[in-house]
Amino acid sequence: MKNISVIGSGTMGNGIAHVFAQHGYNVRLIDIKQEYLTKALATITKNLDRQVGKGLISEDEKNAALSRIKTFTALEAGVKSADLVVEAATENMEIKLDLFRQIDQFSPDVAILASNTSSISITKIAAVTRRPEQVIGMHFMNPVPVMKLVEVIRGYATSDEVTAKIMSLSANLSKDPVEVNDYPGFVANRILMPMINEAIYTLFEGVAGVHEIDTVMKLGMAHPMGPLQLADFIGLDVCLSILKVLNDGFGNPKYAPCPLLINMVEAGFKGVKSGEGFYKYTAGSKDSVISPRFTK
Repeated sequence: MKNISVIGSGTMGNGIAHVFAQHGYNVRLIDIKQEYLTKALATITKNLDRQVGKGLISEDEKNAALSRIKTFTALEAGVKSADLVVEAATENMEIKLDLFRQIDQFSPDVAILASNTSSISITKIAAVTRRPEQVIGMHFMNPVPVMKLVEVIRGYATSDEVTAKIMSLSANLSKDPVEVNDYPGFVANRILMPMINEAIYTLFEGVAGVHEIDTVMKLGMAHPMGPLQLADFIGLDVCLSILKVLNDGFGNPKYAPCPLLINMVEAGFKGVKSGEGFYKYTAGSKDSVISPRFTK
């Protein structure tokens, strides 16, 4: 597999394109507007420059990686010669199902179709295609160029051959792939999101403030980032969406999202992406965090 199509040029999509291009693959990056693609290329360039600055890659390797990325606003043109399509669109069931119907129609019959979904059923996505045995999950972690894990999710019909190919391909990207089965939240978010939700409940019930909760988890549990700041980084809307998938999929009230999280998302407080979540953010500061929005 040398020709990789990546659908969606946001944070995850541009990171996935970056990693594939850096490791010698030809990448077609696809989005609905050229301005999104232009912004994505600027982000990829900045992140490659950072790697050059740290001595991880050379200037020539940076330029070679950029030369391997082509951009497309037409889905059909972007996937028509793909060996692998990686969908990295927004975490919305209907959007993903519609995309996979189109990808199945326009991509070569031999192409493997992967989704970067963090919680949505691979089996359900595969069912809208004519090739469910060739549909698989490739859940990269954010930031993609830095994080080593790829959660490789087998749908109910995913073949052994396709799974083996994606495990090998992930290793070729200098990642550490872990094979998991297709149940709500897979492994990463089935464990992570209830923890974040419990941290939000701890705030909601007045046990402690944002800074105190995050400090306990960082200093007491050796977490590099507190759960509330991590939720802001992921996006509170994304956290809410994943919790709804877990709650609907298992029918267990322990996955029910905290009312505070629901209210914040409905009010437009989505974390870093909106400038305010559990923390307030400003562009240009070293770590972007000004101060906790909530105090004890």
